[in-house]
Amino acid sequence: MSVLESRRFQLAANPGLSRTAAYDEDGRADILSNRAFEVARSEITSWTGYQETPLRSLSGLARELGIRQVYYKDEGGRFGIGSFKALGGAYAVFRLIQKEIERKTGKQVHAAEILSGAYRDVVSRMTVTCATDGNHGRSVAWGAQMFGCRCVIYVHETVSEGRCAAIEQYGAEVRRVPGNYDDAVRQADQDANSNGWFVVSDTSYDGYVSVPRDVMQGYSVMVDEALRQMASPPTHVFVQGGVGGLAAAVCAHLWQCYGSRRPVYVVVEPEKADCLYRSALAGKPVAVHGALDTIMAGLACGEVSLLAWQILRPGADAFMTMSDEAAAEMMRILADGHFGDQPIVSGESAVAGLVGVALAATDRDARARLALGPDSVALVFGTEGATDQDIYRQIVGRSADQVRAAA
Repeated sequence: MSVLESRRFQLAANPGLSRTAAYDEDGRADILSNRAFEVARSEITSWTGYQETPLRSLSGLARELGIRQVYYKDEGGRFGIGSFKALGGAYAVFRLIQKEIERKTGKQVHAAEILSGAYRDVVSRMTVTCATDGNHGRSVAWGAQMFGCRCVIYVHETVSEGRCAAIEQYGAEVRRVPGNYDDAVRQADQDANSNGWFVVSDTSYDGYVSVPRDVMQGYSVMVDEALRQMASPPTHVFVQGGVGGLAAAVCAHLWQCYGSRRPVYVVVEPEKADCLYRSALAGKPVAVHGALDTIMAGLACGEVSLLAWQILRPGADAFMTMSDEAAAEMMRILADGHFGDQPIVSGESAVAGLVGVALAATDRDARARLALGPDSVALVFGTEGATDQDIYRQIVGRSADQVRAAA
């Protein structure tokens, strides 16, 4: 049985997995917690334009894979930004502004008070910055525009002009730097230190952990939505890697909800940017150097977020890598509505988890190792829509509007 022609992948059980450990042990609750999630949910759901994104049923694909069901959380319409990142970057911008207002005035305020313009004198003097492959920077720029501060976004040399333009439309200044994503992270941090700016990064490193916590906590809103939209918990969850922030946020929420009975959890990465996979094998964070030249631009990261690693090291069941060709194939499968499913517009980075399900379910050894069977229900997160229209058209063969029209 084969769904994808590009069947190249690697699967490794996580040697650091601790299924019986309580989530609150080893400082994990200081990174992400139910209490902080409730705060994030209260704020984010109060923003203008908030609505739950749909959970798509891929029943036809599930039948082809020999499992009960596949659910695809479609983030392409989130806040009009086009990706789940709207939940993280913009929320972290709000939290930075909230803390700066409290530092200067002694008052703890909510988003509505900032949006009213009551603290314009404080907010307008702030500049937020970050490095991005596209979606995170777009979210930070949107958050800065919404709350009224200045924004400078750093992109590396292979980020497309379409993604840069999407960031600039929210009033941000975009600066391109040589090298890869991790080089852009370092440049943003250096310039922020020189200019007194506020870094809103989705990755954590030595001395920088507070803001990435807020970014990841914002992502938890998406996970909560998905679980409430399902009639019963999933048996398996496959989530894309990157620096690990999304994967850790999903893992933490599942762990807090279900404890040792949480779903089998698999982290999936591009084979050209597999820092989490390599870190799992080594038992410690391992950096991947070079161009990280994958079509999955949002996952083209070579260095693991230290906070994310504290959760994924004991929390993930397995790590997996897959090819660019498989990602492109899956985008076309979703766009074409193969197997009788409704057509879906998905970006390059959105399909990694779904590719992982398809590859594992159709490989005898991987299927057995992950306990995938006729009663399995897989949840994946379609983290972005067509965030670069030209690239989407090149891969799929038609525009996102044409796919939507056929849905």
